[in-house]
Amino acid sequence: MYSTFLIALREGLEAALIIGILVAYLVKSNQRQSLPALWTGVGVALLASFAFGAFLTFSSTQLSETGEQLFAGVTSLVAVVLVTYMVFWMKRVARGLKSDLQGKIEYAMPLGKLALVSAAFFAVAREGLETALFVYSNFRTVSNDSSPAIGLVLGLALAVVLGIAIYQGSLKINLGKFFTITGIALIVIAGGVLSYAIHEFQELGALPGEDSYVWNWVNADPTITTLLSGTIGISTKISWLQLIVWAFYLTTVLQAYLKPKKVVLVRS
Repeated sequence: MYSTFLIALREGLEAALIIGILVAYLVKSNQRQSLPALWTGVGVALLASFAFGAFLTFSSTQLSETGEQLFAGVTSLVAVVLVTYMVFWMKRVARGLKSDLQGKIEYAMPLGKLALVSAAFFAVAREGLETALFVYSNFRTVSNDSSPAIGLVLGLALAVVLGIAIYQGSLKINLGKFFTITGIALIVIAGGVLSYAIHEFQELGALPGEDSYVWNWVNADPTITTLLSGTIGISTKISWLQLIVWAFYLTTVLQAYLKPKKVVLVRS
């Protein structure tokens, strides 16, 4: 529940802020007549994201046991790569995101409604499709009850509320710190998804060490199991290879993510 809540909150708020920037620009530039086209693009992007998530879920149920393991392993790896890239991308472009989005909308408006719909669609779809893939992969690492779905709904709902409050000016938060902290959390969650991918490939026989466990808590308390899988994505049964890859990923990626930017001094 905790991991899906955080994923939905972080990615949902990113999407909400993007939508808010686009709406605010059209309102301030007296282009309210273009709002229906904007919301059309946003709506299509959201529908595409939900459809993609449904496609992933449906596809996995139609496969054989071996095919499902391969599908789960590959999609998990892709999700880790995408999330890692997007976390660093957001850190790099956060300051110029507003002007970049406004520039795309300004360019699209003279080209007609279809161009505006497309601009809004691609601005939001990137977040939506990434979220669908990451949530699908994360669902497989956590408990099988309804708690992950509850976390997803609560995270999205809170993201919408925060997005509206920020747009209306009734709430001010330090978005830089928010995205830095949630970025760290997403990297930790991605580490758990990567560990799960390694496990799937070990079961397929593509990687060694399936039966070489660091620990195997057969009778672990369900609370401990839920807490580990729902936060850092680690199960109560983990192989040495899973642990090594998980630790290497976290160490290298977090070190790179938290590395301070170099300040270039220009001598006059």
